[in-house]
Amino acid sequence: MENRNNITEFILLGLSQKKEIEILCFLLFLLCYTAILIGNLLVTISITCSQLMKQPMYFFLSYLSLSDLCYTSTVTPKLITDLLAAKKTISYNGCMTQLFTMHFFGGIEVFLLTGMAYDRYVAICKPLHYTLIMTRQKCVAVITACCAGGFLHSFGQFLLAIFLPYCGPNEIDHYFCDVYPLLKLACTDTTRIGLLVVANSGLMGLVTFVVLLISYAVILYTVRSYSVENRRKALSTCSSHITVVVLFFAPLFFIYIRPATTLPEDKVFALFYTIIAPMLNPLIYTLRNLEMKNAIKKLWCHIAVREEMN
Repeated sequence: MENRNNITEFILLGLSQKKEIEILCFLLFLLCYTAILIGNLLVTISITCSQLMKQPMYFFLSYLSLSDLCYTSTVTPKLITDLLAAKKTISYNGCMTQLFTMHFFGGIEVFLLTGMAYDRYVAICKPLHYTLIMTRQKCVAVITACCAGGFLHSFGQFLLAIFLPYCGPNEIDHYFCDVYPLLKLACTDTTRIGLLVVANSGLMGLVTFVVLLISYAVILYTVRSYSVENRRKALSTCSSHITVVVLFFAPLFFIYIRPATTLPEDKVFALFYTIIAPMLNPLIYTLRNLEMKNAIKKLWCHIAVREEMN
């Protein structure tokens, strides 16, 4: 434990060491984070303030947007400020807090996407029993289970990182604190711990992804007997969710389902699930969804009327 206390802060090397690139990235990610805030808040508020909240699909979507907002906020603000900072440092406690919260909200998102796939499975494969199965109590139970799963996952990652001895160097080749970069800094053999990290993150992602594949395989098999029009409607409700799943899971697999090593490409792939996916999710779920568009229009009309009255 004494060795660990030799390190009181870490230096984040970030995305680039060139000032011109950092300024460009600052402007780009500031714009992205602004879009994330506006888009996800708009989706959450529009659903919460409308009748859509009574439908399980939109109930889960509101929590997905909230999860996206919290998840990206554990990393992106720090990244943006560091791009203009002369020295990119993070305290030991701050690093461990960031690691815990990032994996907590990331875990919630992984489990929530699985819960949303289950909702689509019930809606398409058991439409007559949908309202009996997907009750509000069941939806709340799914959200609770997602939070519990996210906590167990992040707590496991946190324990693996916090008990490692860090005695120098203290440079993290990343733009946020994660387990794999920290393993490189530990002054002890991390082979077994690396396997535990892979088992925690890799297997969790792999198992949930297999469940997602099975659910959509059953859905595709079921809609074969539908008419062309009904088949199109059924698949259109799934297309947005599939797009989000691919955007989120593909980079996760590249980073976590492999031996515990870090690659230069990790930072680029991490941008997909920390910034790009949370930014695109509101667009993906609203552009082809008439109900979401109407809910957003009603919200803006209500705000405009209130402004005029004041």
